[in-house]
Amino acid sequence: MAGQVYLTRDGYQRLVEQLEYLKTTERQRIAKAIGEARAQGDISENAEYDAAKDAQAHNEARIAEMEGNLANVAFIEDMNIPSDKIFIGAKVELEDLDSGEKVRYMLVSSQEAEFGEDRLSVFSPIGQGLLKHQVGDEVTIAVPAGTKRFKVLHISR
Repeated sequence: MAGQVYLTRDGYQRLVEQLEYLKTTERQRIAKAIGEARAQGDISENAEYDAAKDAQAHNEARIAEMEGNLANVAFIEDMNIPSDKIFIGAKVELEDLDSGEKVRYMLVSSQEAEFGEDRLSVFSPIGQGLLKHQVGDEVTIAVPAGTKRFKVLHISR
């Protein structure tokens, strides 16, 4: 059984939509691929059939995982999280002390992290390095590409 899963309401809705896609559209696509592969004859040496069955197993595992996550959701917005320090759900504005560039992130669970949308997992190196810091703090974080240095400019919920 999965532990508590912390999501924003927006992240929850996206997960529900992804689950619906996997249960309908993706299941139908895979079933069609299995049917087409079966129609080719002997399935014992049929690479297309094997690939389709693997895709089916992966899809069903993903569905089960997502259903488990959704059954254990706690909404970040409903939690009593301090707003003066960086915790899950915080929106932070940082200054990259090496480039001078300002960046913004929202710290979220790994289930809804999307770097392109600046939704950073609290379990990522940068997310972990920012936790519990407050406005004015200078933070040095080890990342796979080296070291990042930030100054915390603003925190909001």
